[in-house]
Amino acid sequence: MLQNQGGKLPGVEIWINPACSKCRSAVSLLDEAGAEYTVRRYLEDPPTPAELEAVLERLGLEPWDITRTAEPIAKELGLKTWGRTPDDRARWIAVLAEHPKLIQRPIITADDGTTVVARDPDTVRSVL
Repeated sequence: MLQNQGGKLPGVEIWINPACSKCRSAVSLLDEAGAEYTVRRYLEDPPTPAELEAVLERLGLEPWDITRTAEPIAKELGLKTWGRTPDDRARWIAVLAEHPKLIQRPIITADDGTTVVARDPDTVRSVL
C-alpha cells in the first residue's frame, strides 16, 4: 500500500495551506490516485528565496505570476504598482519569501522536473 500525506517519495512535494479549498482538493486527488508525496505547509515552513527561484525556473514563470495580489498584505505593500522587469525579480522574490501567504497554491514539484500551480483537477492529474 502506498503512503500519503506523510509518506515520502523523493522530490515529490506539494506546498499547501490546509485552510485552502484548492489545496485540500489537490491532496484528495493525490490520495485517490494512491500517489506518494511530501506535504509542505508553506505558511509554517516558508520557502527560501533560492527555493522560490528554483520553482519559478521550473514553472517558467516570474514571481509576479504566482503572487496573490488580492491578499490584504499585497494591497498594503502596493504590489499592483510594482515593476515587473528582470530588475524587479529579486524584490518580488524577497516579498514572497517574507510573506508566503502571497504565493499561489498549491504548487506541486516532482523529481522528473514537472512543476505546476495545481489550482484545478486537470493540472493535479498532469503530475500523476
